[in-house]
Amino acid sequence: MQGDRAEARVREFAEALLALKERTPHSYETLAARLDISRSALHRYCSGRAVPADFDVVRRLARQAKADRDEVTELHRLWVLASEPRTPSPVPEPAVAGAPTPVRAVDDGPADGEAEVLSPAATPAEESQEAVGAAGSRTRRWPWAVAALLGAAAFAAVLLWRLGGDEPSGTVSDNRPLFTGECQEPVRDGQSDECVREVQLLLSRTGVTIGIDGIFGPETLRRVEAFQLRVGLNVDGIVDDDTKRALYDADVSLKTWSKKQVADRVHEVFGEQADTAVRIARCQSFLDPLYITPNTNGTRNWGVFQISDARLRDLRGTPEKAMDPDWNIRAAHRLWAQDEDFSDWPHCAAAAEDPPPGEGGDAP
Repeated sequence: MQGDRAEARVREFAEALLALKERTPHSYETLAARLDISRSALHRYCSGRAVPADFDVVRRLARQAKADRDEVTELHRLWVLASEPRTPSPVPEPAVAGAPTPVRAVDDGPADGEAEVLSPAATPAEESQEAVGAAGSRTRRWPWAVAALLGAAAFAAVLLWRLGGDEPSGTVSDNRPLFTGECQEPVRDGQSDECVREVQLLLSRTGVTIGIDGIFGPETLRRVEAFQLRVGLNVDGIVDDDTKRALYDADVSLKTWSKKQVADRVHEVFGEQADTAVRIARCQSFLDPLYITPNTNGTRNWGVFQISDARLRDLRGTPEKAMDPDWNIRAAHRLWAQDEDFSDWPHCAAAAEDPPPGEGGDAP
């Protein structure tokens, strides 16, 4: 479920921060002062109650703990996963009239610039299950009538389709499971079932690398968005009827470069700066040409070097071009060449560098 996966990502990030804190000789109060944040904020980060909006806080903590470059890169990966926006799955309405609305327990809330982490206990799962159970018991009172109605509806849908109309949502089709049974609703982030597995199987046929585990997590979300971009659909990561039809009907290839091919091309384009450029690209996208990251303001970052929508406009590029690894790498080099620095990627550039002399756990 979405809540479980989100909680697991935040917990893993918090455990990494706590491990860094324990590597320093400082108390929460002393360490917070060195990080220029409040003691309560540091405690929220290390306990998983909040995720810092700015990675620079994490980088400063890593310096205090004398973390090496690889550790900082891994911290950035965990931070991205923990703070990544997710689309909540719809919660069923209570089926019993007059049922009380569940009250969600809330904390005192996050400080400015933090992402709040809500407990799964806030989800009214028990009420939903009771409503479903009540509806199911009523259905079993008239099994023959229900079966007859469902059979008539299925026959009518198939008849309309075979007469030449477009395949309606919910059509019974043996070779299109996404239009049948429990998969008739849009498939989205946080879902975990056979509908997600079908989406992953269809995506894998386009040549893209994807795990087939039935869990709609960040990787599946990015692959769905890349597919939607390639076929000209609205890029929202939700597998609605249009996306389902395209998955079955569109002749699209998402096959792209391997990580080695990406790294080799970065070396060719960046020359003497190649080692740093590769580390930044790995920090930004794990060298994945189809990597897409949504931002809280509705914009996105695209491809190997995660070029933003704003930078794409400056470069007269498009998201489609940014997903071409060669164009993306050459565009990143153009950005670097403006001032011959990696200021367009401040967090990853800092992670790619060793801590300056004099900075570490004993620095003020």
